Amino acid sequence: METSKSLKIVFMGTPEFAVATLEALLKSRHHVIAVITVPDKPASRGLKLQTSAVKDYALKHGLNILQPEKLKNEDFLATLKELNADLQVVVAFRMLPEVVWNMPTYGTINLHASLLPQYRGAAPINWAIINGETETGVSTFFISHEIDTGDILMQKKIAIAETDDAGTVHDKLMSIGSHLIVETVNAIADGNIKSFKQPQVSNIKMAPKIFRETCKINWKQDAHTVYNFIRGLSPYPGAWTELINANEKKIFKIFNTVIQNSVRLEPGHVLANDKNQLFIGCQGDALKILEVQAEGKKRMNAADFLRGVSPENRNWSIEL
Repeated sequence: METSKSLKIVFMGTPEFAVATLEALLKSRHHVIAVITVPDKPASRGLKLQTSAVKDYALKHGLNILQPEKLKNEDFLATLKELNADLQVVVAFRMLPEVVWNMPTYGTINLHASLLPQYRGAAPINWAIINGETETGVSTFFISHEIDTGDILMQKKIAIAETDDAGTVHDKLMSIGSHLIVETVNAIADGNIKSFKQPQVSNIKMAPKIFRETCKINWKQDAHTVYNFIRGLSPYPGAWTELINANEKKIFKIFNTVIQNSVRLEPGHVLANDKNQLFIGCQGDALKILEVQAEGKKRMNAADFLRGVSPENRNWSIEL
């Protein structure tokens, strides 16, 4: 009876999203011979070095860890070549030079948190929700010259519920993505995988990196658009607005809202009533704000936040 082939794998990744795949590969028939992740970085105030989630996991499991500053470093490339990997698996890492992704016998595969070719880029989960998509998924593909454009191997779809946010979708895709990678690697090892070119689509939606200024809420938009924007950035990095009263201006992150058809306010107008309910107007309906985080404070229920604010300090406004 023919036994299933086992591949020697070099794994590359950084955040928590990648850990589930690394764990799945360790439980598979294949062998992870090295883990490549980002160098440790100084934490806030430089008190100690901060390690990636992938490194933390790799340390606990006694894996061989490489942390190159530059992926074209000659010593690193020599070490990578000596490993003689059959395949490299990349999940949420960084752009690789050709000399790295083209090195193994079977090439390098990537797990991307979207149904390619849609949502190529650094933040596919966030942008799919922000844009009001009702489904997304994960794709495995061969890395090539242009980012997220290589030949697709496998895909798996999931629904996005109206109540999902970036956190819940992240966790769903992290789980199914880890299984899809193992399924893909098994098929590569068994020689029964067929890749296909990414379809040419005229209306491709991109998923660029999100910066702080990206996260500012535009209250002039309709309530459903703002609702999607907030949940697409929750819990991280968090959509924000600036509330102004007679005494101060404060940045508030908003994480959870409900569209309130019964409340009509002008866009950007704020209502904090005596029932400790907080509403902000959009174009059309208002949003009831359920969870907030004042600058420098912890995330909390909006009602609890309002209980700590005196009535005379609740007259907020928002500059549009």
